[in-house]
Amino acid sequence: METIISCENITHYYGKKLIYKDLNFEVKKGKILGLLGKNGTGKTTIINILNGYLRPRSGVCRIFGEKMEYLSPSTKARIGLLLEGHIQHTYFNIEQIERFYSRFFANWKKEAYYELLRKLQVTRTQRISTMSCGQRSQIALGLLFAQNPDLLILDDFSMGLDPGYRRLFVEYLKEYATAENKTIFLTSHIIQDMEMLIDDCMIMDYGRILIHEPTRYIMDHFRRFRFVSDVEAIEGNELLWHTEKLGNNWETYSFEPKEEVEKILIPYNISELKEEKLSLEDTFIGLTGKY
Repeated sequence: METIISCENITHYYGKKLIYKDLNFEVKKGKILGLLGKNGTGKTTIINILNGYLRPRSGVCRIFGEKMEYLSPSTKARIGLLLEGHIQHTYFNIEQIERFYSRFFANWKKEAYYELLRKLQVTRTQRISTMSCGQRSQIALGLLFAQNPDLLILDDFSMGLDPGYRRLFVEYLKEYATAENKTIFLTSHIIQDMEMLIDDCMIMDYGRILIHEPTRYIMDHFRRFRFVSDVEAIEGNELLWHTEKLGNNWETYSFEPKEEVEKILIPYNISELKEEKLSLEDTFIGLTGKY
């Protein structure tokens, strides 16, 4: 399968603060990769590095085989970039902004733009400046689809969208990507949306990638375990994540099956061990911690 995005040994600092240390990952053709991380872990930074807007301290990113610093005009034309849902030229109306942007893209498909906007229940002569934040985000996304890029990079794509519009867009984006064999790299603070959308999940902690696996694998194997024990402390174990005490009740997380978790906890005289399936949001908390 063709590699669309490749990052090799990316190390970056802001001043003396380490953002990444030897970051490595790939995105294959036709995949939707969701990047998750707490605020300040560098999600937008990696998007800026990918697009050549920011040079890391060391390492290299490639898109379609070209280094980030030297993307050719033909390669840039294959990339659709959305930075936090922003849209310029708000004095245009819906038709005017479509005509304006169409002049810059050889493979422009205005049908993709109008197909999404038909769901917004706005008139073609309505000015962008009179629209809500969520509607403006949809305009930006519609313009992105009309570019017909091979790779879409979406930073916090659901910003400003209410639950109905978010669900509408997630379903539309999934259908669009599958039908057109598009590759998508995206971030969002609304993790429930990602669960419905992404093929692969990459969860980032401060300075490193915690996990990069197919979303289905994570959802099928990662579990929360609750149990009772009167001990004061449980030693760290590489197979258990974020083991915490709440009174005599404990909770921990693991990719291991219940039988293995029980064996690990035998020295602590536990009882009432219960296994719980998780949403992607709970999985994120289990892997990164609550704080």
